[in-house]
Amino acid sequence: MSSAVATEPKAQAKPKRDPRVQAIVNRWQGRPSFLIEMLQDVQDEFRYIPREVAEELSQSLGVSLAQIYYTATFYKAFSLTPRGKHVISVCTGTACHVKGAARILESMEREVGVKCGETDKEKHFTLEEVRCLGCCGLAAVFTVDNEVYGKVTTGQVHSVVRKYREQK
Repeated sequence: MSSAVATEPKAQAKPKRDPRVQAIVNRWQGRPSFLIEMLQDVQDEFRYIPREVAEELSQSLGVSLAQIYYTATFYKAFSLTPRGKHVISVCTGTACHVKGAARILESMEREVGVKCGETDKEKHFTLEEVRCLGCCGLAAVFTVDNEVYGKVTTGQVHSVVRKYREQK
């Protein structure tokens, strides 16, 4: 007769919590109604919204992962892929289009070494096209992070990119 030994089921290990994520959750008192603000803070901290962070937010807030992704994909400000340290946004709205936005975007692609919508391998630059930056009187316009460059020409692209490339 064989004797069966009863074994206790192993407790599942809790996923390790990232203190940066928990600080963000705590800053907003863990209230799901502040999900957008938390996602903004996550975006600032990580430069995108990593899957692991979305899962941790879901668990911490008691909100489905689907709701986290619905919110993160609804707003253009959020990214689910890693972004560069510097985000370059080239305006292609009507006023900027008339003032040569397409040529500026092409020049920027050559200078940064990526196509629009991409991030360079070093994660230094992300290049994106936006429909309007809201400063049509300065056309053509692009921004690097929160700095606005107005009345730009293709000849200015190199010096602006160099300025940010030299920042380490």
